[in-house]
Amino acid sequence: MKQMLIAVAFMLLSALPCVACKTPLPGADGKHPAVPYAPFPDALSAFVWRNWPVVDAERIAETIGASKADVEAVAREMGLPVPQPPVSPLWRRKGYITVVRRNWHLLPYCQLKNVLDMSGKELAFSLTEDDFLFVKLGNTKPLCSPLAYSAGMADAGRERRRALARILAEEGVVPMAPEEPRFSFVKELSGAPAADAQARVPTGSSPFDLRLIFSYFADYGDPLGDDEVGSYPEGLLERLAANGVNAVWLHTVLSTLARDPKYPEFGEGSERRIANLRKLVARAKRYGIKVFLYMNEPRAQGDSFFEKPGRMEARGAKRTHDGLGYARCTSCPETRRWLRDALKSVFAQVPGLGGVFTITMSENLTNCASRWGKNTCPRCKDRTVADIVAEVNRTICEGVRAGNPEAEVVCWDWGWPKEDRTNIVARLPAGCRVMTVSEHGVPTDRGGVKSTINEYSLSAPGPSAAAKALWAAAKGRGMKTAAKVQAALTWEMSAVPYVPVMDLVAEHVRNLAESGVDGVMLSWSLGSAPTPNLEIFADYRRGEGTDPVLDRLAERLYGKGGVSAARAAWRAYSAGFREFPFHISSVYRGNQTVGPANPLYLKPTGWDASMVGYPYDDLKGWRSIYPEDAWIGQMAKVRDGFIAGNEQFARLVESLAGSTRAAAARELGLFRAIENHFRSVVDQARFVQARARGDKAEMLACARRELATAKAHLALLRADSRIGYECSNHYYYLPQDLVEKVLNCRDVIDRLAK
Repeated sequence: MKQMLIAVAFMLLSALPCVACKTPLPGADGKHPAVPYAPFPDALSAFVWRNWPVVDAERIAETIGASKADVEAVAREMGLPVPQPPVSPLWRRKGYITVVRRNWHLLPYCQLKNVLDMSGKELAFSLTEDDFLFVKLGNTKPLCSPLAYSAGMADAGRERRRALARILAEEGVVPMAPEEPRFSFVKELSGAPAADAQARVPTGSSPFDLRLIFSYFADYGDPLGDDEVGSYPEGLLERLAANGVNAVWLHTVLSTLARDPKYPEFGEGSERRIANLRKLVARAKRYGIKVFLYMNEPRAQGDSFFEKPGRMEARGAKRTHDGLGYARCTSCPETRRWLRDALKSVFAQVPGLGGVFTITMSENLTNCASRWGKNTCPRCKDRTVADIVAEVNRTICEGVRAGNPEAEVVCWDWGWPKEDRTNIVARLPAGCRVMTVSEHGVPTDRGGVKSTINEYSLSAPGPSAAAKALWAAAKGRGMKTAAKVQAALTWEMSAVPYVPVMDLVAEHVRNLAESGVDGVMLSWSLGSAPTPNLEIFADYRRGEGTDPVLDRLAERLYGKGGVSAARAAWRAYSAGFREFPFHISSVYRGNQTVGPANPLYLKPTGWDASMVGYPYDDLKGWRSIYPEDAWIGQMAKVRDGFIAGNEQFARLVESLAGSTRAAAARELGLFRAIENHFRSVVDQARFVQARARGDKAEMLACARRELATAKAHLALLRADSRIGYECSNHYYYLPQDLVEKVLNCRDVIDRLAK
């Protein structure tokens, strides 16, 4: 009776989008039907299957008004282990985005909150303040009917669930078989490196005075809410320092760090966060590392903020991507006063804090020009973008220096209009450092399609002419400069800790050194693991070619005898990756992100691919400006580069011994995972093409190749918890999803073969 009442309550709450939530949730009025849950017989089966590795059975049962025994029976019928294996508590803190993603098309918000054990306020914060999370989920909440357990539903799906278990037995695939536990790398990288770990790379000759990077496993939303500051443990800092890093950054929201009597709702828990920030600064200092804060401020606020007395005059441009709130207009003196005072407070309380880097256009809605909506603000509509952006950067600089004159302000030009960039630089306070994306504007010609690089490219080394021009303008004012790069990986491939395209990395480093740029930001939120790629930036010596630095790197990793084979593998990887069909839309929306875990669909889903979230079957979105055959052909070249490189690297592994061989064999698993991603990119695209022309034979051939790739990838995934993980997205996929892909492929094959 209790379970039935719970189910009825969820149904009533979900009928009116989250009426129990005081905090509005973005896209709660979504009308687009969710993607079907094939190969499962019903939503109940899919819900139990997808959550069995990440949510306790008791919570699964409570969410749908079932008993624990009910959901265990459903799980057992599909071949899942019962009793349920222990669920790591890390899913709540470091894996909640994975849980959101696997339930996004199954549950309405009210049930999703229950699965996540989050309040509406917590979920709204994550969706709107985590790194573009709601955008990555597709900018809308799929229309999902409330899921309520019933004995009739369980009975109706039983035969099909048992059939799924038989299919897995036929394929020799065991769901939730032993594996390296997810997040194992967190524990490994948090502890001290092994005594025989490689020596710290020499940095004395590096041409770059600033080598700034993010954490590989930071808590992106509120990292300073953790008293251990687990985003940057001792072991990670020690390893980053060994790779030549001398600065790290973390995401913060300024209103959580500083109190202000005019805004009593700000600063809750700020004393604790400031104390934790001091702890991190002291910890990092032991390794010669400074701490920087990402400053994308002042953040937009909801209607209730501006409805309070005296605040309406500061209400600016409307937040457009989710409709929740307005900018705090920086043309209003009070907004600038708050921004200045808040930063002064933070930097005065945390001596030794290295500084900030700013994004004043794009990302979250901050100033009224930041999302290109200044014309909707009565104060900003007659001002230029250059006026607004320069003023915000000046205000941030004034606040930081008032708190600590030694702290650095790095002004990133990301999103600044092309025609305003040098004008804004001319208005910045002296002593700021000016940063731009190195490869922005580099021309490409791939598959006969001419384009230019936006950012997030390893395949096209910079710097561009535009980057050099901006640095020249800054140096003309006596300012230091920085290049934002992706040293280890990009959205071109982000499901592994790094892409071993060392020749491309070294080429980029050489070009940057020759340009005279002063520092480098080595990553955004992705591509931040301690990896060999980082060493190239620290060890390169101005004036030398790329061969010496790569030879030194190969020798450090594999000994003198391994240099030739390692270099041959890196050349093959780099040659293949140079063919990547780059366009920023394709990079964001392409199926290379999820790779083998992306399902095949016998019928079009009708969903557009989302930004590094769901690729669906959106070949048009994947290829962007490229003709279908040209895009597929270029992706096949990338795949072939990794096939050739992996053959070379496998020979290298065979030539090594002891711990060096073991470490190289583990890396080979990563590189084979990249190969599998691009195998799937090609086969999934060909499947969609064949579906459009009704070619069942080709669809069948693609599905069979995808089945083989899924099984091969599953073995790699179980052996290495790093595969499939990226900091701002958590796990794109789990071993359970590759097992589901096996079921998906078999379902497609069986239906096509009829």
